[in-house]
Amino acid sequence: MKVNWPYATPGIPDNLFQRDKIPLTKEEIRVITLAKARLSPGQVVWDIGSGTGSLAIEAARLIGKGKVYAVEQDQKAVEILRENIGRFGIDNIEVVEGRAPEVLGGLPEPQRVFIGGSGGTLGAIIKFLEKKMPRGGRLVINAVTLETLTAAFNALGEPWGKEIVQVVVARSTALGGYHLLQANNPVWIIAAQKGGNDGGG
Repeated sequence: MKVNWPYATPGIPDNLFQRDKIPLTKEEIRVITLAKARLSPGQVVWDIGSGTGSLAIEAARLIGKGKVYAVEQDQKAVEILRENIGRFGIDNIEVVEGRAPEVLGGLPEPQRVFIGGSGGTLGAIIKFLEKKMPRGGRLVINAVTLETLTAAFNALGEPWGKEIVQVVVARSTALGGYHLLQANNPVWIIAAQKGGNDGGG
């Protein structure tokens, strides 16, 4: 099913993405994550642990002639990722199959990196990015577990300046003739800039 989403602002509704049982970065979390990345036209962006590709697709729409490299090691997720790219008619995403950081070496230098899933190699990925990213480059990590939050915080020493926000989203749901708010799990968004948070990059 082709999707025509004509709006420039991020925040594509979750139900427009094919998902199956693959993890999906929820709409509101996606919007904040993209804002923390400070995207601009022409950038090279990596989306590590891309899953359904929802974040990669939103980023690709914002960077014009830039390029997103969507890195994913799960074969089922790769299939869903490719289907979603086709659904939205995106032509500036390249799917990179395999495990990070091993498959990252041949990719062009990124100005922005998202990490949604790391398969237990978060520390190694961050160490790799310390060498690969230019000064002013920004890294945004979404963490849903305390273990991932702790691993990210411990790995992001020098030369990274970092900020952490916790986001809790509640959505309205109908119950008979009434509406209640149903909370999603909290997500920590860790934004780090190589060389400090000086607003550059």
